[in-house]
Amino acid sequence: MQQLNFPIYNFRFKNSENKVAIFDQIRKKFIILTPEEWVRQHVVQFLIVEKKYPKSLINVEKNLKINGLIKRYDVVVYKNDGSILILVECKSTSIKISQTVFDQIARYNLTLNAEYLMVSNGLNHYYSKMDFENERYDFLKELPDYI
Repeated sequence: MQQLNFPIYNFRFKNSENKVAIFDQIRKKFIILTPEEWVRQHVVQFLIVEKKYPKSLINVEKNLKINGLIKRYDVVVYKNDGSILILVECKSTSIKISQTVFDQIARYNLTLNAEYLMVSNGLNHYYSKMDFENERYDFLKELPDYI
């Protein structure tokens, strides 16, 4: 897999039906390694190792309903009170981070109401804080560390 713009992390791999799988610490199982999953696993490690978020507050790939349609978010980080602190959208390195990607995460956030958003294709990472009062997001240099 391609080197990403993250620190180097140690991952567990196995071959499954002639495909490579990577162990997901959050879901506690091996997941087929796709380019998007490679980015997702790096994001999860980034949140745990660099930003110090407890694994117990992180959730990966869950369904949500938006306008009657079932969608799936990539990663969320919860606050201790159960509300969502960070919503993350992961794309493979071949996907350019465009307005369309920001529109997607903004639509998800209408339902989830996360305080912070992160969008990454593994090479480029964008962070923003929601300004709910003015209905916009303000871009940040980085996400806050866990307090």
